[in-house]
Amino acid sequence: MVVPALLFIFVFMYIPMYGILMAFQDYDLFKGFFGSPWAGFKHFRMFFEAPEFWSVMRNTVVISALKLLVGFPAPIVLALMLNEARHMAFKRIVQTISYLPHFLSWVIVSGLVISLLSVDSGSLNIALQKLRLIAEPINFLSVPDYFWAILITTGVWKEVGFAAIVYLAAIAGVDPHLYEAAAIDGASRLQQMILVTLPSISPVIIIFLILAVGNVLNAGFEDILLLARNPALRDVSDVIDTYVYRVGILGSRYSYATAVGLFKAVISVGLLTIANGIARKFGTSLW
Repeated sequence: MVVPALLFIFVFMYIPMYGILMAFQDYDLFKGFFGSPWAGFKHFRMFFEAPEFWSVMRNTVVISALKLLVGFPAPIVLALMLNEARHMAFKRIVQTISYLPHFLSWVIVSGLVISLLSVDSGSLNIALQKLRLIAEPINFLSVPDYFWAILITTGVWKEVGFAAIVYLAAIAGVDPHLYEAAAIDGASRLQQMILVTLPSISPVIIIFLILAVGNVLNAGFEDILLLARNPALRDVSDVIDTYVYRVGILGSRYSYATAVGLFKAVISVGLLTIANGIARKFGTSLW
């Protein structure tokens, strides 16, 4: 089993990395890698000097930071709450309902969100009007001020249950004697959660935090592409991945797209290394 796995990794993950050369060429589809002229750092300079550079970087960093601040602790909180549930049937039902959205594609999820926020028959607009909170329906997916909140909320709803499974597994491995000792000392359930459960699963939390920091420039692609269809949202929705797709791939600027992607990869590796180095000082790291 080991040899086929290594062969698969080599063929499909390492050989394609040869395509990074395109970032340093004026790549011509018909001339290929060996016939295309070298361009040095031309495409990197073009990206840094592009009018959209700062807005794309701002959107990428802000959306990633919001996903990290909101989306990272959400499954931990859910796992802690489920762990405190004493009715097993209720616990199983909530857990099943919470992780089912993970198995829905973003096409389906975006369709649900668009339907929910629709101006004509959207449930949210109808509810807000019934409650007399708004006089006229709001086209939420055309107002830039609402987009980040919609994107983050949808992402958390979709992934929080599935991500909580790992933390529930970590909590299940905590020594029950620790809880008994804490209870004897007079600790409440909340105090046991803070003083026993969280420190016991902290290595798992730190590992996932390191990985999350390394992916901080992966602000999203499918979710943003499907929810930000309205051009009015481009100023707040255009991130590195959607920019590469729109300008590089659709525009057949393959060298430019590769250069931007390589820039993102280098920054991500740097952030991952820094986060791992900081975590190593606290006794937990990836390497």
